Amino acid sequence: MDLGLAGKVALITGATKGLGFATATILAQEGANVVICGRHDVEGHAARLREASGRSDGIAATIADVAKD
Repeated sequence: MDLGLAGKVALITGATKGLGFATATILAQEGANVVICGRHDVEGHAARLREASGRSDGIAATIADVAKD
């Protein structure tokens, strides 16, 4: 499917679990530049996201609790 997201930027919070990670994966596969934010192992999830999307660029990660930070 082509959602027309190539080159767009998406910030996904809660991206180290369930729906957040699934959403980040789909957006990356569609060509969006994805920033994932979570409280656990974001670098590991970023690596999994790069592998799942087949991309080596356009993916960044940060650890944060958006309710507190």
